[in-house]
Amino acid sequence: MIVGIPKEIKNNENRVGMTPAGVAELVKRGHTVYVQHTAGEGSGFADADYEAVGAKILPTIADVYAIAEMIVKVKEPIEPEYALIKEGQLLFTYFHFASDKELTDAMIKSKAVCLAYETVELPDRSLPLLIPMSEVAGRMSIQEGMRFLEKPQLGKGILLGGVPGVKPARVLVIGAGTVGTNAAIIAAGTGAEVTIVDINLKRLRYLADVLPKNVKTLYSSEHNIRAELPTTDLVIGSVLVPGDKTPHLINRDMLKLMKPGTVLVDVAIDQGGCFETSHATSHSDPVYVVDGIVHYAVANIPGAVPFTSTLALTNATLPYAIALAGKGWKKACKDDAALAKGLNVVEGKVTFKAVADVWGLPYEPVEL
Repeated sequence: MIVGIPKEIKNNENRVGMTPAGVAELVKRGHTVYVQHTAGEGSGFADADYEAVGAKILPTIADVYAIAEMIVKVKEPIEPEYALIKEGQLLFTYFHFASDKELTDAMIKSKAVCLAYETVELPDRSLPLLIPMSEVAGRMSIQEGMRFLEKPQLGKGILLGGVPGVKPARVLVIGAGTVGTNAAIIAAGTGAEVTIVDINLKRLRYLADVLPKNVKTLYSSEHNIRAELPTTDLVIGSVLVPGDKTPHLINRDMLKLMKPGTVLVDVAIDQGGCFETSHATSHSDPVYVVDGIVHYAVANIPGAVPFTSTLALTNATLPYAIALAGKGWKKACKDDAALAKGLNVVEGKVTFKAVADVWGLPYEPVEL
């Protein structure tokens, strides 16, 4: 198969769809891989690194899309890419359709095959291609939250871990999945007082056993969240409904419960965000203030640490990319039910029910 790896063009997105080591695995199986000039530079991989393992370098993004049967990316295509996508072309990347109607309509119109990393789902309901970036985003959420708690960054001027004689900050983590757990681990490591909330009692029991003693668990309800907000300094929103729009767990009315300079980090912004007042921001302009509360809602948080992120992502996606390139998408998805769940839009049809429901579009089961 002819595989194309374009350069990401989303704001400050420095990751690349595959490392040279991943490309080497495709090449040795007889596939042809085209990489756009400088696609890997932001992640620390030069064109020469790709050429050394057998990839061919093309000068422009249009050249890559024109020749490739399968495109391997990191982030969803954005408007300048829409016209480059060909009918029947396989796009293997993050899409997050439930938060972007324009993207959904464009991919339907393109009649491409859109296989979304974020909805590939194993029988145990884990999301193998979302987990590595969730681990990065969860850890980064505390790193960024700490930064924006600083007074010059509009925050309260609080050191997360405190110092002897001064209490540490209080962190509220909403959602105890991969993002939330990693956020809690890093926050606890600084010495902060951490509360993690979720509706899954089994998960909370597990976390109560394995997390440090400065992490407390709490059942998630509007009442309990409201009770926590007045004394919380940093809130991490990490709720996920796979492939669907995220519910708002903090509405605008609840902002008045918090003290000015409190920081909200909405890691769920890719799926619409779990704070009513959230809207997507970028690494170049990451925060804004609503009613005195600092909002950080960067839609590609792991893009700030592209070397780590690209390695972690390729580790997870490569086995699936090898299967898709070797078998073609139809046979690969027939052979692997987990991979088949990644099919969101196929040749003009919406094949993921949550996406169809969010936008009121006709749904066609992928089996058809």
